[in-house]
Amino acid sequence: MADGARAAAYTWSTEGDANAVTAEFHMKLDEGMLGYFREIADEMAGRFGISRAEAVARVSERYGGTEISPYPDLMCHELPEFWAYGLYYYPDDAGRLPTGDADAGVDLARLRIRPRPPEDSPVWTLRGDLRGGGEA
Repeated sequence: MADGARAAAYTWSTEGDANAVTAEFHMKLDEGMLGYFREIADEMAGRFGISRAEAVARVSERYGGTEISPYPDLMCHELPEFWAYGLYYYPDDAGRLPTGDADAGVDLARLRIRPRPPEDSPVWTLRGDLRGGGEA
């Protein structure tokens, strides 16, 4: 999906504030970046078989409190799957992570999975589903 279409595909409200802290993620995000972070969470759930709740918790744990610029923030120069891999896996012995490209040459079977956020952490904003992949 092209960047403009990606931003247009999301219509969730941040209650009229262009830079509101969302109830879903622990960061201030405009509508475009809210959609971008939702795409990262969707990529994690789809690629790694974890619940969306866990994916959102991983995003909030890593980026919560980080100042994110309005869409398109600098991180938008990479596709959401690039960030999803780094949120789910530790780098390999050479410091490499998959990027979403088929030719990256990183063996997923050899990568260690990052631990899930603790279940009592406030980053679990989608409390309806705490089950799913990842390591405890």
